[in-house]
Amino acid sequence: MKIILTHEVSGLGAAGDVVDVKDGFARNYLVPRGFAIRWTKGGEKDVAQIRRARKIHEIATIEQANEIKSKLEAVKVRLAVRSGDAGRLFGSVTPADIASAIKAAGGPDVDKRRVELGSPIKTLGGHQVSVRLHPEVAAKLGVEVVAA
Repeated sequence: MKIILTHEVSGLGAAGDVVDVKDGFARNYLVPRGFAIRWTKGGEKDVAQIRRARKIHEIATIEQANEIKSKLEAVKVRLAVRSGDAGRLFGSVTPADIASAIKAAGGPDVDKRRVELGSPIKTLGGHQVSVRLHPEVAAKLGVEVVAA
């Protein structure tokens, strides 16, 4: 099935890309979550609009991405969340939580869709998080989760 991506999807493409994926992946995951729309001849007009919006929000050069990467890796991120006695969280830490914690710690503004968690964060302690700034540049960030 041919689709037009409306958001960046890891391993698939960026917003505005026209990609071919399996029918079930598009129908059950990408389209319901708003990551993509079905490709139509009329949808080609939307591609230009999506790409213009993407250019406004994206980091243009690798040098700029490396500059933001150095700022991000210098920031100490601490998240205070509710947890039980054994150190397990009530819920989990989301990419939106991490993006807001980076901003609160004095770091650069990061889009929550660029924060990639290896696995869900459901325990207290230190965790590694990746922030994809550019297709070729990713910042590794240490996040410390503490009890509130």
